[in-house]
Amino acid sequence: MQTNRLAAGFWLTLAAALVGYHMALVFSGLVPNLVSRPLHMAFILPFVFMVGATSRLMLWTGVVLTLLGVAAALWVAVNHNALADQYGFLEGPGQVAIAITLLLVTLEAARRAIGWPLPLVAGAALIYGLWGQHIPGQFGHSGTPLASFLGTLTIAEGGIWGQLTGVSVNVVAIFVIFGAVLNAGAAGQGFMNIAAAAAGHLKGGAAKVSVISSALFGSISGSASANVASTGAITLPAMTRLGYPKRLAAAVEAVASSGGQIMPPLMGAGAFVMVELTGVPYTAIMAAAILPAILYFWAVWVGINAYAQRYDLKGIAAKDQPKRRDVIITSLFFLVPFTVLMIAMFVVGYTPEFAAALAILAGAALLLFDTELRIEPHAVASRIGVALIGAARQVAMIAAIILCASIIIGVLSITGLGVKITSLILEGAGGMLWPSLLLTALACLVLGMEVPTTAAYVICVSVAGPALTKLGLEPLQAHLFVFWFALLSTITPPVCGAVFIAAGMIGENWLKVALSAMALGIGLYLIPLGMIANPNLIRLNTDPVAAIFAFVRVGAGLGLISFGMIGAGGAAKRSALIVAGLAVMFGWLVI
Repeated sequence: MQTNRLAAGFWLTLAAALVGYHMALVFSGLVPNLVSRPLHMAFILPFVFMVGATSRLMLWTGVVLTLLGVAAALWVAVNHNALADQYGFLEGPGQVAIAITLLLVTLEAARRAIGWPLPLVAGAALIYGLWGQHIPGQFGHSGTPLASFLGTLTIAEGGIWGQLTGVSVNVVAIFVIFGAVLNAGAAGQGFMNIAAAAAGHLKGGAAKVSVISSALFGSISGSASANVASTGAITLPAMTRLGYPKRLAAAVEAVASSGGQIMPPLMGAGAFVMVELTGVPYTAIMAAAILPAILYFWAVWVGINAYAQRYDLKGIAAKDQPKRRDVIITSLFFLVPFTVLMIAMFVVGYTPEFAAALAILAGAALLLFDTELRIEPHAVASRIGVALIGAARQVAMIAAIILCASIIIGVLSITGLGVKITSLILEGAGGMLWPSLLLTALACLVLGMEVPTTAAYVICVSVAGPALTKLGLEPLQAHLFVFWFALLSTITPPVCGAVFIAAGMIGENWLKVALSAMALGIGLYLIPLGMIANPNLIRLNTDPVAAIFAFVRVGAGLGLISFGMIGAGGAAKRSALIVAGLAVMFGWLVI
């Protein structure tokens, strides 16, 4: 018992230090990148390697890897001034050993965080960088000295300490902490209560509650799987009690949860990575993303209405809906922090990370209270502990992904492979835009089956983004297109992680759920193409009138398509609706 308390105290202290470090970075001003980013890695390694170890061997190897990785990262931070003068060129076998240690620890951290696929891709990139000069033809490279290749990746800002890691340190970590603080309190219940009050009484109301609550929750969590597990624990039993078919209930939850990552204001980690890669301000990305996100949930809503006609889906009974007092009180647990965030960003003009830090403080203050607005010291301590540990584990997982993806981006830059793949896409598509888009979408789907959305987006946009912009797309158009298609694998077989979790929670065949999810989530497949055919859709901040017109046009087309795929009627009628919807959406007809 005493040992367990000491262990719990150790992890709580370390989690508090991790959260405190990232908060301090926001308030303390500029810190050299070769200090802040290695320290970020040093903080996350214990949570990646040691928390959740399932065997003694895994634990002790984790301890060794943590010590090696922390020591190497701290060495870089301590010697950052001297390393800046080396311009990414290693000096002596000791530095080579440190570089190799950092790369191996990064690969293993990603493997333990999310499995084999991403580190295998990164490992293949390293092999290409080391020996690609022996490949004949256009895909070989001229070769890079070992000391320069490894040094650029590990002691300069061209690899694991590069641009993406900077996003993880400065922005993503803060918003992950914000989400963890909200989740530890009553914000999740607030989402559910508001959704139930707004839509619970409607036909198909339980499914619509799932859509609204998952959109709200998913924007914070940034993970479709986490969203299904959290909101699905409440919405799935509610739908089955009302007689919803199991495959439909699970499909609704999987589709709604997948859409959380495209819903502003937070959009998981992807929006902040997009800021760094495009140079477009966060507020502009949020403005560009809001109308397509609403269209996604509109298509789901229409699909639910179509199912409601076929199955006579009931709303939530009045006696089962939350009381007005409960709705008001629980909604404060997310409305207050969100209001602080929005005012700080849009009224005062603070940076997103500074605004999020202020919102964290507001959310932390609300952890003092339960849903009855009482302060109970034991419960307060428990909520704070949940927030700290949840934040540390989420920051660690995302950091492990981004550090590993940074290796790939670094190798693409050093060897010029990204330019060669861009040329291949252009050649394969015959220099035409739409074939290039379809090739890119296929690559996103395949890559997204094996790695998380953010990593799939980063890798795909690094190689396909330049090709799409050369063919005439605006950079933000190209990035949003790739980001949306990186989400495809959450509901598309054979992987469809959100579908697997929802099907498992409700006890239904996953393939039946996947087919229903693909019909309900048709917007995920068509809206990215609609953003290309109707570029004004993402210009809300620069041309709002044209953006609203495009929004209505695409929305009308999506509504027809969704109802045609799901609604009652013969094959001829449904086919006509789908064809008409495609015509409206893609501009073959004028409305």
